[in-house]
Order: sequence, then structure tokens, then C-alpha cells
Amino acid sequence: MKVMILTGSNRKEATSTKLAEHAAHFINQQGEKVTLFDLHKRPLPFYSPDESYEEHEHLNALHQEMLTANAIILITPEYHGSMSGVMKNALDHLGQTHFNGKVVLSASSAGGAVGVSSLLQLQAVVRNLHGINTPDWISIGGIQRKRFEVGYDGYEGGQEIEDRIRLVLASFLKLARKINSPVGTSL
Repeated sequence: MKVMILTGSNRKEATSTKLAEHAAHFINQQGEKVTLFDLHKRPLPFYSPDESYEEHEHLNALHQEMLTANAIILITPEYHGSMSGVMKNALDHLGQTHFNGKVVLSASSAGGAVGVSSLLQLQAVVRNLHGINTPDWISIGGIQRKRFEVGYDGYEGGQEIEDRIRLVLASFLKLARKINSPVGTSL
């Protein structure tokens, strides 16, 4: 199974991107193929329905990776109670053919305690693109973010966030495997 992780920050050392890297490592350990598409390193043009983007290298790569993915993780920082502008722009470039029938996990990194507003908005977009939202999500905020900051020398908040992330990712993979398994097979 192929999992696509789209990370929507435009910051060099974003905690949301570090969370994406952490998720990719866990998923690789579970034997699945992972592609991480970092919108900071691979910026996209501003979406306009009047434009043709046939020659845009990063956008072509995003389209191809999303089409071949069996499951998707969307990870965004929460800015002003919403997903990042670069994440929304990327989603505007995509359509139902990229999400239809695929399991999607939403995750966020917030400056406050949790990033619920951005997660609700991501799930609304996924529903409109006919993706399958997972019942759980991941939100890191407050002291939990320290685990994903550059140069941390030990996690101050305890093991709870690590356990929660592993639990949610394992649940996501279980659902994605079930949805992607051939009819008549059991897991």
C-alpha cells in the first residue's frame, strides 16, 4: 500500500513538517511505502481555474503522487483558526479523482493547546472530495510541540503524545488496509 503525506507549511523548520516526518518513519516501519510531499520545499502556483499548469513540475508531481496513493495524510499548521494557505491552495489544485474512496487522516500543529478548527476544515474538504475521513485525528499543541521542535533534548510532556500518535497512525493503517484489500480477503 502507498501512503501519501502532504505537509502544508511554508516554514523551514515547521513542527507540522517534523510531525509528517515522524509519521512517515512509523508507516515505513509498518511495511508500507510512504511519499512525503513538503509544500515548503516544493511550492505550488496560486490556484486559478482560468490558468493551465501543464508545465509546472511540482504540481505535476503532486497530481501523480496523489493519483497513485492508496491512502492520504494531510498535515497542516493551524493559522488563525484555519489550515495554512499553502495547504488550502494545494487542495484547490486537486479534485475528487485524487481522493475518491481513499482513507484520509487529518493532523495539525497549533501554537495553542490543540488545532481543532483546522482539522474540522480539512475533514470538510475531504468529504467534499469524496475521501473517507478517519474517525481519529492528530493535533499537537502547547508543550506537545516541543517533541517536534529542532534541537529538543528530551520530551518534557511525557509519553502521552507519542502513544497517541502511534495509536492513531495504527488505526489509520488498519482502516486503509481494509479499504484497499481485495474483496474476499481478510486482514
